Amino acid sequence: MQELPSWLKHATVWLLLAGGVFLGVQAWQRQAAASRISASGDVVEIRRGPDGHYHWPGTVAGQPVDFLVDTGATGTTLPAALARQLGLPVVGNVTSNTAGGVVQGSVVVGDVELEGGLRAERLRMAALPDLHKPLLGMDVLGRLRWQQQDGVLRVQMRDPAP
Repeated sequence: MQELPSWLKHATVWLLLAGGVFLGVQAWQRQAAASRISASGDVVEIRRGPDGHYHWPGTVAGQPVDFLVDTGATGTTLPAALARQLGLPVVGNVTSNTAGGVVQGSVVVGDVELEGGLRAERLRMAALPDLHKPLLGMDVLGRLRWQQQDGVLRVQMRDPAP
């Protein structure tokens, strides 16, 4: 039996090393994302992500979704492809003014649950084409007491007892 060429041995070693580094980075990113959220009682604290934004993981229709907290968005918005993938019912059409201009989309309805226990049942959301990330808008955020300081978004889930 013939021995493998040395270039193939080297290529295999490099591919294995690159695969190991890739898997290590993925594991580190999952760990870092998990450590950005902490919930204690009725308070959820979200630490700013490496991209400078606040991300609030949750579910829509029972499927995991990572929401970008967007205080400039009037309503919660999903990428149209994600809304289709989740099988959310379309209940109308919407014209939305976005940073990229005016776009046409659909209005969908779904149950949203955010890490820390916040639930919004049968929430009406815009489903827009070419949107890259789900946005958590003021239709949800406006129901909460929250403040941002030193890279931490602190959300009070319920009003404290008088």
